[in-house]
Amino acid sequence: MKKVYLDNASTTAMRPEVIQEMTKVMLEDYGNPSSTHSFGRNGKTILELSRKSIAKHLNCTAQEIIFTSGGTEADNWILRSAVEDLKVERIITSKIEHHAVLHTVWALKEEYNIQVDYVNVNADGSLNLTHLSNLLSDEKKTLVSLMHVNNETGTILDLDRVSLICKQYNALFHSDTVQSIGKTEIDLQKTPIDFILASAHKFHGPKGIGFAFVRKNSGLQPLLFGGEQEKGLRAGTEAVHQIAGMAKALSISYEKLDEERAYILGIKNYLIEQMEIHFPDFRINGNKDDFYNIINIILPFSSDKTSMLLFSLDMKGIAVSRGSACQSGSIKPSHVLNEMLSETDLKLPNLRISFSHYNTKEDIDWLIESLKTV
Repeated sequence: MKKVYLDNASTTAMRPEVIQEMTKVMLEDYGNPSSTHSFGRNGKTILELSRKSIAKHLNCTAQEIIFTSGGTEADNWILRSAVEDLKVERIITSKIEHHAVLHTVWALKEEYNIQVDYVNVNADGSLNLTHLSNLLSDEKKTLVSLMHVNNETGTILDLDRVSLICKQYNALFHSDTVQSIGKTEIDLQKTPIDFILASAHKFHGPKGIGFAFVRKNSGLQPLLFGGEQEKGLRAGTEAVHQIAGMAKALSISYEKLDEERAYILGIKNYLIEQMEIHFPDFRINGNKDDFYNIINIILPFSSDKTSMLLFSLDMKGIAVSRGSACQSGSIKPSHVLNEMLSETDLKLPNLRISFSHYNTKEDIDWLIESLKTV
């Protein structure tokens, strides 16, 4: 049976070069990087070269890159320490954030009774930045937490503009950049953001590893206590093989960024063309000019097709989703689409289709043919 993977916003296939790099490290450089003997020193060298490589791509210092287990840990650490250690009294976020942010904010509100405000969401999934400015006209110490690229719709936040708004009001700015790191340029010297983060498996690296960028002298304190790894900010023996794989994946992603971005955009546009031909009443949730590797669509099918749609496509060997993989199996509608769509539209079948450079036009043809059978 033909297999078609169109769920790259959920996770990506590892590049062969990444697997080779990790295998080499596991076989040859298995020493604990905190050990002082030669095995440990070799591991430490790989660790720090990886850190420097990542920092170079983001135009920040190596000391500002802290390795974590992934995006969820980084979000939890940054938000919690901002309240506990930086004495943030209010968090401004939106109702379309990833649950790693939303659920952490809700927990902090319960524990510390902080004020939480939400930026208004426009009908196309973008955020109302005028409303953000209005919310910021307050004397309380504030952290703004807004994601760069929405993982369900691909809606893009203007990081430069929001950074400047936050600076104007002396607010800290944290952005979940899990969907954008490795897929678009971010210059941390040009953009005065305080905290961003990444998960390697979103850019063809291994699962279970990521990093946080923490602006120098931020004052963040550790979430995990133990050893003095990661400048004392993240205890635990570093997974050198995963870190080396992540650095390799990020380097290749940025080396091939222009070529792969153009190719993926071509695949996305081909899908839109084919949908317009075969399902002319389909609609895009958001805009067709949202992030180049994600599209979220409403299908012109009856609502009774909704529950079986993913199963039917899976039987055809096609992997897509109705939203974040972190809430797969949930019978509730997407919390992101809930902010954008009417109750009637929420009941209609929708798909999040997300692409990589491994996809082909033949994949799209098979998706279209399979949708016809539904």
